[in-house]
Amino acid sequence: MASVMAIGAGAAVAAFLGRAGLVAWRRSRGGVGAMGKAFYKGGFEPKMTKKEATLILSLNERAVTKDKVRKAHRTLMLLNHPDRGGSPYLATKYSSHEPVTKDVIRIINDWV
Repeated sequence: MASVMAIGAGAAVAAFLGRAGLVAWRRSRGGVGAMGKAFYKGGFEPKMTKKEATLILSLNERAVTKDKVRKAHRTLMLLNHPDRGGSPYLATKYSSHEPVTKDVIRIINDWV
């Protein structure tokens, strides 16, 4: 009777550890979790498009207004300003002094 209990307990432990190992292996194999799948996989286009402009500003293409563009631009500049430790490249990509942001605003204003 004791040997049957020992075999059952051993099987339960093996199943538990096997499942935990499988879950750990799947997590390590994936590389990118659920958070990483939400990010856009691609670089900047040579010429600004509507899709790229709305992706940069994190706006919905169908619900773009001038106020939303201004608010999103200001938020991005505050978060990514080089003086606050942000990326100079990203700051210049949508800085108000660069033609790129003027293109974003012009492109989005054309659609609004």
